[in-house]
This record gives sequence, C-alpha cells and structure tokens, in this order.
Amino acid sequence: MIRSIAFAAAFVLSLPAMAGEEDIKLKSGDGVEVVDDNCAACHSLDYIQMNSPILDQKGWQKVVNKMVKIFGAPIAEDDQTKIVAYLTATYGKK
Repeated sequence: MIRSIAFAAAFVLSLPAMAGEEDIKLKSGDGVEVVDDNCAACHSLDYIQMNSPILDQKGWQKVVNKMVKIFGAPIAEDDQTKIVAYLTATYGKK
C-alpha cells in the first residue's frame, strides 16, 4: 500500500504543469503582487485574462466579493481594494 502511494505521488510530481499554465503572467502595474499572491493561490491567472474584455470596475468588484464571501478566499479588506484597483486599471473593460 505504501509503495503504491509513493509511486502515485512520484508520478504526479513528475508530470509537467498544466498546459500553458507556466506561460501565464500578469501585466505589470500597481498591485500586481497582491493579485498574484491572493488570486493565483486558488485559481489559474487565465481567469483574469478571460474576463478582462467584459468586466469594468463594478464587475471586478463583484468578482472579488464573490471570491471572498461565497468561496471563502482569505483576502484582507485592504488587499481586496488593491486587487479591484489593479484589475480595473490593467484588465478592465475599455
């Protein structure tokens, strides 16, 4: 049993990262570190890029609120403000 678990763990750790995940980088800007630290802890950064054409400041605020209130993301209130500001400025609907 222990050998099976060890083999399975070694196999999983030897797999490459999810396709394309290693290439996803956030655009530079004020607050990028806060977004990277908080958002990437739970989901892929491509979520941000996929939603950027459709979300303005109110939309990004709703997304951050949902992550905290519905999904329980442990993001400090001050960081939530920085995240929304960064997403709006850098990935907000134009």
